[in-house]
Amino acid sequence: MPTTKKIITKEYGIIGHPLGHSYSPTFFNEKFAEKGIKSQYLAFDIDSIEKFPAIVKEHPLIRGFNVTIPYKQAIMPYLDEIDPNAKAIGAVNVVKVEQRDGKPYLIGYNTDWYGFTRSLTPHLKPWHNQALVLGTGGASKAITYALQQLGISYKLASRTPKDDQFSYQDFTQETMDDYTIIINTTPVGTFPHTRECPNIPYELVNEKHLVYDLIYNPVRTLFLQQAEMKRATTCNGWPMFVYQALRSYQIWEGVKWTHEF
Repeated sequence: MPTTKKIITKEYGIIGHPLGHSYSPTFFNEKFAEKGIKSQYLAFDIDSIEKFPAIVKEHPLIRGFNVTIPYKQAIMPYLDEIDPNAKAIGAVNVVKVEQRDGKPYLIGYNTDWYGFTRSLTPHLKPWHNQALVLGTGGASKAITYALQQLGISYKLASRTPKDDQFSYQDFTQETMDDYTIIINTTPVGTFPHTRECPNIPYELVNEKHLVYDLIYNPVRTLFLQQAEMKRATTCNGWPMFVYQALRSYQIWEGVKWTHEF
């Protein structure tokens, strides 16, 4: 018997490069199937942000995008409007596509800070009041914004630090005792490079540390494994991914989804 072709009424997608690690298409398409929604979610792996306008033009059904590495900042000049939170962060990871006067009107948002806040808060203890943020890219901007909202002071750390930033080599015993939250916002350790991790002194990590990795593929990065060996509390990026994804759909369609962990 001939199969009935699925009628698609709306499209969404993710912009980034590379996208082999992204779970977004699977997550959203499974949600659409589960809820009987006639939509599909596509992966747009582009090697230049200059190709973004063509994607919008070639996909008249598109209603929204997620944006990942390395385009969270580069996409901003291509947008018609930017939400105040995203503007304050300086990075966009969600784009809503509206039609105004017969033309696409693109609005940028940031849901990373929301997802991070929701996933971090349950793990916080009274002594978790200072954070080391590994990485200085677009993802770190959302994390530092969230930390500010939570009243947690922070210090950025990089392999090539600028003024008022730590080098990984600056992590002394005193530093690690003072900064009891350590957050990896870099892609180091993402599949398939699972044997890599940020080069910090793991021997100085202890049970008072909360160690957070934005990476969710693999579930337990080498970064988290090393911290677990020192009895630190750990959290991977999966809850953050889910919370920011649910908020993305709420922005696109005004529909609030929930998810059970």
